Amino acid sequence: MKLACASGALDSSFVGGDLTQLEFLDLCAHELACDGVVLDVRHFPRTDGDYLAQVKKMAADRGLTIAALAAKAFFGFEEAEMTAAFEVAAAIGAPLLAGELLAETSAPWSEQLAKLNAATSLAKSFNVTLALRNAGGSFAESTHDCKRVSKEADSAWLRFGPRPDSFGPADDPSQLAGNTVLLWSAASGAAERAIAETLNRFAEFRGHLAVDGFGDDVDVATVRSTLRAWRSALALLDRT
Repeated sequence: MKLACASGALDSSFVGGDLTQLEFLDLCAHELACDGVVLDVRHFPRTDGDYLAQVKKMAADRGLTIAALAAKAFFGFEEAEMTAAFEVAAAIGAPLLAGELLAETSAPWSEQLAKLNAATSLAKSFNVTLALRNAGGSFAESTHDCKRVSKEADSAWLRFGPRPDSFGPADDPSQLAGNTVLLWSAASGAAERAIAETLNRFAEFRGHLAVDGFGDDVDVATVRSTLRAWRSALALLDRT
């Protein structure tokens, strides 16, 4: 398992003007010593070709893998917005695009399925795999929901990007392991439960685990502490 930091973990720093996307890449490469990054669509100051090429080149120069592009509301986008997100992902070399499904109360399933079909068609044309995130109240809240979505979408371009510790007690996230391409963990001073839950279900996972803030006001010290806890847990796993 490789470790990535999501720019969403430090969203308040971006919003407050204390951190730019390029500074974030430097932070991840040096102070946080990540293997990779997940870049949130909210944090791109612009999306012209020159800037996106600069992001891709800087990540390569710093030895960082761009693990994914994150767009929380992606599966609710109109097709033009989806296309724009895929264009960014392709330009920066992100193999995955991660997002959440609509809230069940906001639209009927038929509408969500139509958007899923549009998204998977675009994913194939851009050669960028979709990483579906579980989220409370959405059409992909439980592991049963996720499996249903995968079955009805019926596309090899739709895979899972779950946060294992956020499922309910009746869920079994390991049922998603075979089609999981990205994992998530909250940046927290008490990450032991998240680490134990994830490693219990996904010990054989070889992709990136991304540390995110999930809406909480997280600082660099908390992200650093969470990544350190993950490194220790993974090192112990490697020795067993």
